[in-house]
Amino acid sequence: MNTILALDQGTSSTRGIVFDQNLDMLGTAQEEISQHFPQPGWVEHDAEEIWQSVLVTGRKAIKKSGGSASGLSAVGITNQRETVVIWDRKSGVPLHRAIVWQDRRTADHMEALREVGKERLVQERTGLVLDSYFSASKLHWLLREIPDGHARAAAGDLAAGTIDSWLIFRLTNGRVHRTDITNASRTMLMNIGTGEWDLEMLALFDIPVAMLPEICPTSGLIGRCAPEHFGAEIPISAAVGDQQSALFGQLCTQRGMVKCTYGTGCFMLMFVGADAVPSKNRLLTTVAWKIGNSPPEYALEGSVFMGGASIQWLRDGLGIIQTASEVNDLAAKVPDSGGVVLVPGFTGLGAPYWDASARGSIFGLSRGTSAAHIARATLDGIAFQVTDLLGAMEQDAGMKIWRLRADGGASASDLLMQIQADLLGVTVERPKAIESTAIGAAMMAGLGVGLWPDSDALCQIRQVDREFPATLPARERRDRMRRWKRAVKRSRHWQP
Repeated sequence: MNTILALDQGTSSTRGIVFDQNLDMLGTAQEEISQHFPQPGWVEHDAEEIWQSVLVTGRKAIKKSGGSASGLSAVGITNQRETVVIWDRKSGVPLHRAIVWQDRRTADHMEALREVGKERLVQERTGLVLDSYFSASKLHWLLREIPDGHARAAAGDLAAGTIDSWLIFRLTNGRVHRTDITNASRTMLMNIGTGEWDLEMLALFDIPVAMLPEICPTSGLIGRCAPEHFGAEIPISAAVGDQQSALFGQLCTQRGMVKCTYGTGCFMLMFVGADAVPSKNRLLTTVAWKIGNSPPEYALEGSVFMGGASIQWLRDGLGIIQTASEVNDLAAKVPDSGGVVLVPGFTGLGAPYWDASARGSIFGLSRGTSAAHIARATLDGIAFQVTDLLGAMEQDAGMKIWRLRADGGASASDLLMQIQADLLGVTVERPKAIESTAIGAAMMAGLGVGLWPDSDALCQIRQVDREFPATLPARERRDRMRRWKRAVKRSRHWQP
């Protein structure tokens, strides 16, 4: 039976999904991941909990599919990027909680490197900007925290990697320590041109190369699951960072095609092909994927730290909604935000600002402001950030975009998608299956074992659910963007 198990390990949950050759879901399971906040700005996960959630969801998905592990052609892994784990190579035991991509504890370290003029070097070598978002400074911090960390790492006693590496190590019972090139490109330790660990970046962050995984293609044989985990020895034929996985899942395989995933954060990627396009607008140049022996291909990326997490704040912080989905009904009670502008800088601002000191702010409150206006302004705030990204991306690529392909949990909101189309002034397209991240991993895994000959065959399978054409007059769009820019400026100059 030509089925694939996709393991989608995200920031807030882990999912296992079994797909058939037509990319229909046969079985699915999901487990939430605990979030740990030991200090303001710090975000951690329990790596052992992540591993157990992968086992549980994978097994449940296989059972619900009505098949067995022996019928699976391949396993594909997609994961939250930049989050890092250090573990004992012999025992496989994590030595500290995983530090999550949202974590800001190393912001001062990044600022210090910026002050001594290292940002240009980092961007030229890695395609990234100096920010604590990426893995290198997190690893640096962990090695200093773990007793004798550097000595043990240099001796080969410790292993480190992003979540894909951690899962591959555990799935293969420690036989394989590898990462794929998309995840490696997010560490700030990989040379974007060569696809190898960069010695100067390793020296800059004092990271022993002995602890790092081997870099391998996105699609192709990476290892084999030990049979006791899912019931059979299954090839692991894809590992891919979640946003690159969504880009491929949306089949953005032609230059200039753009997708945005609306999840915990919002992540926009534009496929730019065989050349790594440098950014002049503080976007990221990243590896899109490397399929088998083909050369790597690249993308431009912008990241919004607080996307769906802003809606979670309405639920958990303010308590004005009971479930995340209620935000749509509440926001729809008013025709607009009533002049309220919410800047979701709760963990700083991502691209194109990269301002760790920015804070979440609400402007334009009046006695007439209601919970509905706050909810509407929250949806606006998500869409405003994405609009900033697309404008910067168009400038870097030297082309205008006429369509945005949207996915992720929050893209299920018709209201948010219409707000987004109106602010962008382009059509937003939502696929029938909005979980493009898991689908992309399944596609990559299938290609890795020859289930499909190429991406053209996959294009015949993809289905569109709905298109959202822009309806807002251009003048009103410009007025709203001006108000947003003013609010962002004030949020960035916030002082305690």
